[in-house]
Amino acid sequence: MAYDQGHAELMRDALKDQDGISEKKMFGGLCFLRHGHMICGVHQGGGLARIGKTAEPDALRIAGTAPLSFTGRKMGGMIDLDEDLLGDETRLHKIVAMALAHANSLPPKA
Repeated sequence: MAYDQGHAELMRDALKDQDGISEKKMFGGLCFLRHGHMICGVHQGGGLARIGKTAEPDALRIAGTAPLSFTGRKMGGMIDLDEDLLGDETRLHKIVAMALAHANSLPPKA
């Protein structure tokens, strides 16, 4: 797994007050889930967040975000986060809040 442990700690810190958080190795990195729904994660060179298609335009206005495209094809509802954003508590918490809102809107996992 090629991801920065420091970035993973920043994500853990942003999620520390949430219940139901788990971690899973995915996408060649580490993803964080809430009650089984993916919220965000870290990968080599940055991170990602699942904010949903509805919130995507607003999220992409935040400096340090871009459409997520691991395979050269855009993954709707998911955004890429650069290293500068991960290091900026205000922007990171804004993105994490959007991701949590999306996860909370999904039906419970069985």
